[in-house]
Amino acid sequence: MVALRGILAATVLGMALLGGCSRDAGTPSKSGTATDRTGTVTVQGDDRIAESLTWQAPAVELPAGGRKVALAKAAAALAAGHLYDDGDAAIPLYMALVRQEPGDVIARNGLRHALDVLLASGDGFLATSGDDIEALRSAHRVAAVARTAAPEDDAVRDYLHRVDTADQLWELNRQAEEDLRAGRLGESGKGALTKLRAALRLQPGQSRASQGLAAVESGLIRRAEDAARKEDFASASRWLAVASAVRHDAGTIADARARIAVIRSVRVDQLHDEGMQALLQPKGIALARGKLTQMLRIADPADGAVAELRQRIDQVTHYGQFRAGQHFTDGLKLGARSPEMVVVPHGGFRMGAADEDDEAGDVEKPAHYVRFARGFAMSRTEVTVDQFRDFIRSSGYRTTATRRGQAMVYDERSGNFVRRGGVDWQSAYDGSRADGSLPVVFVSARDAQAYVEWLAAQSSQRYRLPSEAEFEYALRAGSSGRYPWGNGSPSPGTDNIAGAKDTSPGGRRWSNAYAGYGDGFWGPAPVGHFGANAYDLHDLAGNVSEWVADCWHDSYRRAPDDGAGWLNPGCRMGVVRGGSWASSPAQTRSAWRAPLDAEATNARIGFRVVREI
Repeated sequence: MVALRGILAATVLGMALLGGCSRDAGTPSKSGTATDRTGTVTVQGDDRIAESLTWQAPAVELPAGGRKVALAKAAAALAAGHLYDDGDAAIPLYMALVRQEPGDVIARNGLRHALDVLLASGDGFLATSGDDIEALRSAHRVAAVARTAAPEDDAVRDYLHRVDTADQLWELNRQAEEDLRAGRLGESGKGALTKLRAALRLQPGQSRASQGLAAVESGLIRRAEDAARKEDFASASRWLAVASAVRHDAGTIADARARIAVIRSVRVDQLHDEGMQALLQPKGIALARGKLTQMLRIADPADGAVAELRQRIDQVTHYGQFRAGQHFTDGLKLGARSPEMVVVPHGGFRMGAADEDDEAGDVEKPAHYVRFARGFAMSRTEVTVDQFRDFIRSSGYRTTATRRGQAMVYDERSGNFVRRGGVDWQSAYDGSRADGSLPVVFVSARDAQAYVEWLAAQSSQRYRLPSEAEFEYALRAGSSGRYPWGNGSPSPGTDNIAGAKDTSPGGRRWSNAYAGYGDGFWGPAPVGHFGANAYDLHDLAGNVSEWVADCWHDSYRRAPDDGAGWLNPGCRMGVVRGGSWASSPAQTRSAWRAPLDAEATNARIGFRVVREI
């Protein structure tokens, strides 16, 4: 057993071991081989072990005064951790004394003690040698000294065996890591996996080899995920099967399977939506069938998205009741017609503002994916004054502004919106008499709801206000930019929005508007005056902002993901969507939304309708 002072001395030994060993350019000996006076070990540079080290016992001059003085000198050197690097060190002194008097018990015990301290230090280096090449080299230096000092000693032989094992572990791990860097994972029997398993047979649970196994598993999982992204889910499954046998970590493999399932699901949904969009094109049936074929290669045949696209293709092919992009009107009991409706293709989109939109607030986030189980029909324009007049005459309904006797109008003299009496749905933005082709304004959310309920009763169809998701989906019409037209400024004639070139009747101009843009209107334009979007809908980006069915919520957290309206019983705050003739550029962004009292009436807000199909 190593004495306490020997253990303390071992901490000093580490620095001493950095010297005292010389390099030998000759053929290195195996670490279990010993010569009479010289020990040789192999130590390579960088992360290898290949450069020979030897230790030659230094010449010793025994001090005058005899063995007693020499023994005291050796004991002092041992206590100081001065073990082997010159002729005054403990091991050379004890070796000389034992050679002089082989039967000297004190000298032999001293040498034994010094070797115990030396080997204890070597074991300390071996404890960290799995990750530290310098510790392994220091362990080799200890081996060189021990082999020379006591080549036949059982403790020395045991230590040399431990060094051999550490060498094998290091080399197996080093080669395995080289294989990992080169992508040779070893799934076919050659490469990192074989070497790492050999290392763990030498030392079960060894940290470096265990980490290497985890890296092999990660590499195989990465191959599985790469295959999945290329739609090769058969290969992805095979790679996962191989990965599952590496560490038998069910949790890691289960997580990987879940991620690949998401990749599959997202791709299936993407192909589904691309197929739905293809059906809008004149010759899009073949393209949609191609998307369906891709889906069938990667999805379960019973997958709902596959069935839906197949059904839609069949419907379009055989001229179902409606088709995407179709225009229609419904007859009303009073003899008039409903607003002109357009069938909006069903599909999915990312609703809300992107993270990089620096004008977006928290109320427009988080962006989230919304999918519609069915298409819907939306009125091609905002509801007009004439269309609203049919409702008033037929129902006798009195609007909020009519009952209050006032509303918020644009005042040319001040350039502001002010409250004025005698203004209601029959009025234009400035309080004058409105032309019948203008969008109806000065209507509250409750007025809009009353209109759609009347329209549903008159037509026996399911008319309602659009949900917020339906409005943004229709507004974007397949686009994903900041604005409905993209990410930059609008091109000429895009819509009735605030432009720097717009001029009021009194010569006023907007202070916050699109530079270089003008549309010729100050106030709402007749509906449909500007071009339609990709879904053949007019005025969603401008003209007047519009009421939607939803109640106001401060963000999209927990918002419906199926496109339905987000309603709360008795809510008083509604939602307004879409830009208007008086909106700033920030308010014409596709994701812009604002809360407004459901009883509010002003010159900037109207509405349109949706019909379920």
